[in-house]
Amino acid sequence: MEKINQLLDQNRIIFGKSISLRKVLFVVLILLCASTYVSPPVALFLGILTAQTIGHPYLQFNHKITHYLLQISVVGLGFGMNVHTALQAGKNGFLFTVFSIFGVLIAGYIVGKILKINKETSFLISVGTAICGGSAIAAVSPVINAKEKQISVALGTIFILNSIALVLFPIIGHMLHFSQSQFGLWCAIAIQDTSSVVGAASKYGNEALQIATTVKLTRALWIIPIAFFSSLIFKSKEAKVKIPYFIGLFVVAIVLNTYIPFFQKIGGSLVSLSKIGMTVTLFLIGAGLSKKVLATVGFKPILQGIILWILIAVPAAIAVFYYST
Repeated sequence: MEKINQLLDQNRIIFGKSISLRKVLFVVLILLCASTYVSPPVALFLGILTAQTIGHPYLQFNHKITHYLLQISVVGLGFGMNVHTALQAGKNGFLFTVFSIFGVLIAGYIVGKILKINKETSFLISVGTAICGGSAIAAVSPVINAKEKQISVALGTIFILNSIALVLFPIIGHMLHFSQSQFGLWCAIAIQDTSSVVGAASKYGNEALQIATTVKLTRALWIIPIAFFSSLIFKSKEAKVKIPYFIGLFVVAIVLNTYIPFFQKIGGSLVSLSKIGMTVTLFLIGAGLSKKVLATVGFKPILQGIILWILIAVPAAIAVFYYST
């Protein structure tokens, strides 16, 4: 293995610049994921495989890149929607959102106590499961003064489970004969992170993607009240709440696509680019799940994540099956 690493790290002159084989392979994989030949689940799998083999040569930049690329891609998806569909989707998902968020937070507190998980770590996993995965954890962690290791464990837990959800949910959706609208609503509620919600829904169909994205981002707005609520629980009055401004840009994109003919003409191209951006984001998320990250997570946080996942996914599937149209 040491000889392979030495070979990968050997510099070669490419286009007049010295660059290692590891970096070349990594860039090639990104370009492959940016093609139309790689689906979101495959991109995530390639990322995880990359993390376990050649490694991520730009790991120090991974969090920022995935953060901004996800937001840009989500905004771009807004150019494939219209106001009326978005309002209907948001309306259908509102009650599901309210009950599931508070249900998961309460259940997370109880499960965390039973498993004797650190209070901050348990809360971050609960918030990530209840709202929108990594974005919620990133927003709430400074409010509760979470340490770096606690944040890493929570993010690792969420991303590991989302890797499974991205593949598993479309299969279950087809087994239950969910319509696209039903599946879009279900995965927006039951899959934690926005990137995996979009990845799973896009695999299921365009209508599922539109509903899932709208409901998930409506859900993400709950970051703001939950973050303020968190500051009261953890008594951290000085911490600042990060407001997810990109959701506002997503709404602007929907409005422009609905009422401005120019954006209607280019909307299809922008959505296609956004889907590519989302696929690359999933690859980078997978590439960030190194052996060190996986080892840091541990069994108890994963178990808490799985329990909360089941507690939200099963009732949501039943509710969507019987009560949604």
